[in-house]
Amino acid sequence: MINITELRPGNAFEYEGNVYTCIDIALNKTAMAKMKVKVKSKNLRTGAVLELSFIGGDKVEVIHLDKKKMQYLYDSGDALVFMDQNTYEQIEIAKERMKWESNFLKGNEEVQVVFYGEEIMGISLPTTVALTVTECEPAVRGDTVNKAMKEAVTETGFKVRVPLFISEGEVVLVRTDNGEYDGRQQK
Repeated sequence: MINITELRPGNAFEYEGNVYTCIDIALNKTAMAKMKVKVKSKNLRTGAVLELSFIGGDKVEVIHLDKKKMQYLYDSGDALVFMDQNTYEQIEIAKERMKWESNFLKGNEEVQVVFYGEEIMGISLPTTVALTVTECEPAVRGDTVNKAMKEAVTETGFKVRVPLFISEGEVVLVRTDNGEYDGRQQK
């Protein structure tokens, strides 16, 4: 158990029977009141992002999450299938729990599957992923007053706003935390 003020982004903790990961923490101390702590966190069982409120002296149980490299195989319709490359054991994770992550998954790539004991919590994505643009509208000449962007569709079906110079067939880097364009892959 640690004091809530010692919690840092990236830490996993257990609170009221649920497993969370800390995204951000805000401490608010006024002269007349106890310290108020707001923790923006993600429930690893449901995928919901919420803000938990604590008082300065509250304690939470910091937990250790295990990560195992597995290969993403395919989408079975209602679940995503992953395989351990050493034992060839396959696991399925419900697609409803993986809505955001599935936007960045291509077949046969390695990902980190996150476990808490024997329970599968989800997957850990890299900061950026390289996706091929399959459709995008052509650039309009003279449309560059501001940072001009257009919509493009990637090979996974994810729609991302990209600069006008990007064309079909190019490989773009997309941030997995917010789904924004982060550059293009050098050839």
